[in-house]
Amino acid sequence: MSDGTLHCDTCETDVSRAAATRTETYGDLDSDSWQTLCCPTCGSRLKTVFVGGE
Repeated sequence: MSDGTLHCDTCETDVSRAAATRTETYGDLDSDSWQTLCCPTCGSRLKTVFVGGE
């Protein structure tokens, strides 16, 4: 969503990026550069975003 809100398909909740739970990435992504945003209600992964500098 363009307004910074993410939608959780698991629990049908709209979550602002600020309210999303931040966790380490899954797999072999560098956790200094990538961060996973999860739903604070059910814990499902919403999006993985780049947070590292260039």
